Amino acid sequence: MVNSDMNQVLDPQRVLELTQLIESHIKDQRYAGAQVAMAHNGQIIFEQNFGLSRLAGSKGEPVVAAHANSLWLLYSNTKVIMACALWRMLEAGLISFNAKVSHYLPGFAQHGKADITLFELITHQAGFPNQEVSESAYLDSSQILREVNDFRLEWAPGSQIHYHALSAHWVLAMVVEAVLGVDFKVAVHDLVLKPLGLEQELFMGLGVEHRTRMAYMYEWTQDAPNVLTERFESHSLAWQSSGAPGGGAYGSAKGMALLYQMMVRGGELNGVQFLSPKTLAYCLRDYTGERVDTMMGMPMHRALGPHLRGEGINTRGLGTLAHAGVFGHGGVGSSYVWADPLRAFSFAYITNTRAPEPWHSLRMERISNLVHLALL
Repeated sequence: MVNSDMNQVLDPQRVLELTQLIESHIKDQRYAGAQVAMAHNGQIIFEQNFGLSRLAGSKGEPVVAAHANSLWLLYSNTKVIMACALWRMLEAGLISFNAKVSHYLPGFAQHGKADITLFELITHQAGFPNQEVSESAYLDSSQILREVNDFRLEWAPGSQIHYHALSAHWVLAMVVEAVLGVDFKVAVHDLVLKPLGLEQELFMGLGVEHRTRMAYMYEWTQDAPNVLTERFESHSLAWQSSGAPGGGAYGSAKGMALLYQMMVRGGELNGVQFLSPKTLAYCLRDYTGERVDTMMGMPMHRALGPHLRGEGINTRGLGTLAHAGVFGHGGVGSSYVWADPLRAFSFAYITNTRAPEPWHSLRMERISNLVHLALL
């Protein structure tokens, strides 16, 4: 789908180079399928599906082409959806990022965690990156709460930045439940997705009625770069239902591009003033600067959800040609979503295959740079 306004915003030749690159990746079996969306001034101006959302399965499942209604596992792009709920709670005066987690969850104070703040959680400074919530707890909030309360520190909170893949956001989800008294998945739907009109595009927890739209997830390794192996998420009903707040949402590229449009439009989308510009400015500020994320091996310029480009030689996913204020987030080995606030533009690229490093980061640099070059 191409909007008539696209040629006023994007160089068609660069967009063609982008689509040809993605098609070459699929031809080389680096991923099964992909979906791309670009948005400007609150509207989708380009959207395209590539390849297959499902390969032929070992149990006789049919091949399914990627299509406009496909729902893709967003992995850590989920963190930004979760952040939007927290931003609304901040604006309503229900939480403070300066507050201690133990203020909301008294049991969390055990094992030396009493002074950890919400800010440290969301900027990956909490000190327990490798702690896990068991799969058996996914649909039982009381068990999730017991398990996060029992998390053990791996280093002193605030002493370093190290990406917390899932652990920190399980804690944030429990804070949401403690404050609002509802399941965090319901809170995200009611606070974020429904007001923005995205409740059919983004899902924090995938219901049975939507699973026919779900793209399966695959992976490959350096030893077998052309062999796509089906991952557990493709058939785990527990995972699909969990809405794991750090990586379990499902959605479309269109939905993510529009979510970021709200951020570049001063908090407004589809005629709804979702957040004030002042709240957005606070939440999208670079709080970690040149401090290195010891997992990523580079400064990540963390805001309260997304990360920013910053001024350094390198960046993750956003494109090295981006200006310092471009912000976004990725999904492990598979996707990236970002926005350029100076041009009211957002871009979402989602695939259904986890690729290893360094191929993934080099791929994302090329893809995002092509989009920056395409912007007129």
